[in-house]
Amino acid sequence: MATNRSRRLRKKMRVDEFQELGFDITWTFDASVSEAEIDATVDKFIDEVIEARKLGFHGGGHIEWEGIIATQTIGKCTEEDIAAVKAFWAGQKVTQLEVSDLYDIWWS
Repeated sequence: MATNRSRRLRKKMRVDEFQELGFDITWTFDASVSEAEIDATVDKFIDEVIEARKLGFHGGGHIEWEGIIATQTIGKCTEEDIAAVKAFWAGQKVTQLEVSDLYDIWWS
């Protein structure tokens, strides 16, 4: 494997300083949660965790949700990002919350 790559090639390959780490998330809202509460909770999650930490969330759902969380720009999510996500959902009416470990979103 080549170890002396140009900056342009490293960027194109998303390696070294251009590596991007993210993590997966899934959760299920309790049956008692209304449509309005689901919308409000997801909006609150986006505002208070995703946007506040300059992250991006790509996913969706209705009662059962799944997605991937990464940074808004080239970068690496951290264990603190995972902790913030877990802390937010710990206080919500959800079950089956699963958050993966960090992984390379381009080469995993």
